[in-house]
Amino acid sequence: MTGTASPLRHAEAAVHDWLGRHAITFLQISMGVIILGFGFLKYFPGLSPAEHMVLTVNRDLTFGLMPDRITLMLFATFECVIGLSLITGFGLRVIIYPMGAWAVGILSPLVLMPAELFSGPDHTPTLEGQYVLKDVILLAATLVIANAKIRQRSDLGVR
Repeated sequence: MTGTASPLRHAEAAVHDWLGRHAITFLQISMGVIILGFGFLKYFPGLSPAEHMVLTVNRDLTFGLMPDRITLMLFATFECVIGLSLITGFGLRVIIYPMGAWAVGILSPLVLMPAELFSGPDHTPTLEGQYVLKDVILLAATLVIANAKIRQRSDLGVR
C-alpha cells in the first residue's frame, strides 16, 4: 500500500505546485477577457445587456446631467482598461483606482433599482439581477488577482 501512496502524494504535490504557480494567472487572463468583452459591447448602442442599468444608474447619480452616450463610452473604457490590464498584467497597481469607480457603477443598481433586479417569482433575480450578481463575483475575483499580483511583486522587491 505504501508503494501506491507515494506516487499519489507525488502527483498531488505536483498538481498543487502547478496550481500555485498558474491558477492566479489563468484567473487573471480569463477575468480580463470577460471584463474586456462586456466593456467592448458598451461601445455599440443596443448590444450590451447592461446598457439599461448603466443608463438608469447614470441618470440617478448625475441627476440626468451626464449624457447617456458619454456615460456608456466612459464605462466601456473603464471596463476595457481594466480587462486589458488583467490580460497583460500591465498596470495592476494603478488599475485599483479605476476599479473603485467601476465598483460604484456595478454595485449601484443593487441600491438604486432593487425592484427591477429582484422582481422574479419570490423575489428571485431577473436577468439584470443575475448580471449584477455576476459583476459582484467579477469584482471580488479581480480584487483577489490585484492583491495577489501586488503581493507577488512586493515579495520580489519590485516597486
